[in-house]
Amino acid sequence: MHEAFWQDRWARSQIGFHQEKVNGYLRRHWSALGLPAQATVLVPLCGKSLDLAWLAEQGHAVIGVELAERAVQDFFAERDVQPQISQRGAYKVYAAGNLQILCGDFFALTGEDVAGCQAFYDRAALIALPAEMRERYAAHLQAILPAACQGLLVTLVYDQQRMDGPPFSVEDAEAERLFSGGWALQEVERKDVLSGNPRFSENQLEAVDEVVFHLTRR
Repeated sequence: MHEAFWQDRWARSQIGFHQEKVNGYLRRHWSALGLPAQATVLVPLCGKSLDLAWLAEQGHAVIGVELAERAVQDFFAERDVQPQISQRGAYKVYAAGNLQILCGDFFALTGEDVAGCQAFYDRAALIALPAEMRERYAAHLQAILPAACQGLLVTLVYDQQRMDGPPFSVEDAEAERLFSGGWALQEVERKDVLSGNPRFSENQLEAVDEVVFHLTRR
């Protein structure tokens, strides 16, 4: 999953991972984090997700991080918003109101960039990465996020031998192993999503679960 792969997906509009509505898990479980309205939230590998706008509408200061500039431009264009554009270190920053998207490599993100974050939200970042990059991703989050940070994480679980990603399958045990060094994980919802997705059927999968975890710092 190198940069060229994702740039090509966006250039060709091959973005089946993009959801055309705000994620239901986010709506149902975000309030359980008990964050103040003005809390700063990090959204890694955010694409042009509608979840960004929803979080901003709750009053949060939202920091998205996205590699593909096409995704960032589309996010603002689809809302008829003209963002302010600036350069900040490794990132080209698109900002409007209480929402900013840092366009560039997630792994260039520093503790200074996210010093004020009180939470992160990951619906499609971890499952977009192959195993070796998931290790690096989780370690990087743990290294840069403040001590009191919480998280809402969505994973996908299926037979990886029948279908390759992305999105990749992340078993519960792997999620625990990746994050348990810095966070306590609590499963808050599990849903069978096998039906209604042609790709799952085409690969003859027998079960596909989405799992939602609330992460709190140890």
